[in-house]
Amino acid sequence: MTGLALNCSINKKSLFDRKHYFYADLPAGYQITQQRVPIAVNGSLSYSLCIDNKMSQMVTKTVRIKQIQLEQDSGKSLHDDTRSQTLVDLNRAGVGLMEVVMEPDMCCGEEAAAAVRELQLILQTLGSSQAVMAEGQLRVDANVSVHHPGEPYGVRTEVKNINSIRFLAKAIDYEIQRQIEELENGGTILNETRAFDSKLGCTVPMRDKEGKQDYRFMPEPNLPPLILYDAKSLPANMNHQQVINIDWIHERLPDLPSVKRKKLVEQYGILPEHSFTLLNEDGLAEFFESVVKQTQMKPKKVIGWILNDLLSYLKQHSLSVQESPVSSFLLADLLNLLEKKEISSPAAKQVFMELWKGEGKTPLEIVKEQKLGLLQDQKELEQICQAVIDGQENEVMAIKAGNQKVLNKLIGLVQKKTKGRSNPALVKQLLEKKLSE
Repeated sequence: MTGLALNCSINKKSLFDRKHYFYADLPAGYQITQQRVPIAVNGSLSYSLCIDNKMSQMVTKTVRIKQIQLEQDSGKSLHDDTRSQTLVDLNRAGVGLMEVVMEPDMCCGEEAAAAVRELQLILQTLGSSQAVMAEGQLRVDANVSVHHPGEPYGVRTEVKNINSIRFLAKAIDYEIQRQIEELENGGTILNETRAFDSKLGCTVPMRDKEGKQDYRFMPEPNLPPLILYDAKSLPANMNHQQVINIDWIHERLPDLPSVKRKKLVEQYGILPEHSFTLLNEDGLAEFFESVVKQTQMKPKKVIGWILNDLLSYLKQHSLSVQESPVSSFLLADLLNLLEKKEISSPAAKQVFMELWKGEGKTPLEIVKEQKLGLLQDQKELEQICQAVIDGQENEVMAIKAGNQKVLNKLIGLVQKKTKGRSNPALVKQLLEKKLSE
């Protein structure tokens, strides 16, 4: 499924091999992998990233997928510099994993981070993995080398111990700069494995590879070839439930993130950069669509509340969308009050803050308790407008002389007298009418 989602060619017959090397994290002395004929090859992954950190300026790039292979995991080495010891955790040794090998098509940490984030979303969409890097469900090793344009690739280093996408970008950018400075100073780059120290923000040596290693690959004698079928090659007399049918899986692929983003933009008219934010936060796109279905407010306005208010509060309190004390129903209820002009925008913000407390009150109950509803008595509002006009002779003279900007001050004074309970558009209309009399 992952191979199909990454536009790979699926090998109907893939083989398993033994990769031999001796290190403390590999007790067996060999690792089962797919070196000769992996399960999927020659794919591609398209990803988007911002230009100069501006969400409104995005560019789409593509990285080639060399292959996807099935293999065994190794143990985890834990280095204790204080005691000069290395501990080995073998809990995950021998567990099966899927490795995605990308071609060297990226030139900076930001590009690599964007590509891995897109891959993470695809894996989560497919259900292949929850792909949480902090929990080891998705691990990334970065191979870095530098060279002059038109020249062969330089000696590469492999950077490990990267536990977040943010640190991936930092580790790669640091390693690029380190290698450039080393070469400019007349040094040489070693073919080594380095670890990223997130506290220091730099890479440090782990172990050198001592040049090109001979892993002595050999066919795995205990595992038969992995055989897959498509609609054409599937024998008629074979039980369909006992085989893997590539075409059957392809037909049932869910909408990938790129397709979801396109649908959000086309269906709701939101900006492309907003669609990226919705999908980057787990469950936020579904929350947005739920609110849109329950409110009379246009999606372009709803997205502002989702990103500027809800998401800001979630990040501020380190909460997931699923943990939000403000449900999609409550937010839709609040936006309906605002759309019907029963409350002002400042009052709506105040109600949202009250909803965040999670006391079980509805927006309407909060509006009534705190008397946040807009003034419905137009005569009372006219009297307040007249009182403001009577007390601001200089401003009135300036407005009548053609300085319409001063009118905003009068509107603000009316808002202050009504404690934000007046409709600014209606107030402006009433003031203009009285000033023209």
